[in-house]
Amino acid sequence: MEEQGNTNENEKNHEDGKVEVLDAEQEGKDTADEQLKLQEENEALKKEKDEVFQRMLRVQAEFDNFKKRSQREKEADRKYKSQDLVNELLPAVDNFERALQVETTEDNAGFVEGITMVYRQIKEALKSQGVEEIDSVDKEFDPNLHHAVMQVEEEDKEPNIIVEELQKGYVLKDRVIRPAMVKVNK
Repeated sequence: MEEQGNTNENEKNHEDGKVEVLDAEQEGKDTADEQLKLQEENEALKKEKDEVFQRMLRVQAEFDNFKKRSQREKEADRKYKSQDLVNELLPAVDNFERALQVETTEDNAGFVEGITMVYRQIKEALKSQGVEEIDSVDKEFDPNLHHAVMQVEEEDKEPNIIVEELQKGYVLKDRVIRPAMVKVNK
């Protein structure tokens, strides 16, 4: 009879045809295994959370950098918005300057005066947009502002000094839009 009672205590679920033997040692191992498994799963989730958090921080930093870069580009666009128009107008300004070098006579005095007025208006419009001429003659050669096309030897001038300006250079705010073409003393 004891045998039968023992068997009844160790067996369970006869209905399914499965027999599950309950053993205190096995149950302790299962609990320890489950705890170990849960601990490993917890560590894996913590690691994954940290990785996701770090990724989120990087994405946030990239987004902040993108916003700052976009803002700087917008400011530069606004600051230099007139550069294309200025580049288109500079050859016309050069032609006006050549036209004004003509000798003035009684016959063309009115014409020269009209050209002078238009030339001044264009120069004022350019100045209002932040365009300035690069001062070159008798200045030291600066490759950022000047384009040397010739070298001459003049004894009364210091070396590396600009002797003559062949074409005016222009700056838009703080950006060189056309360097001055110059002759430089050796």
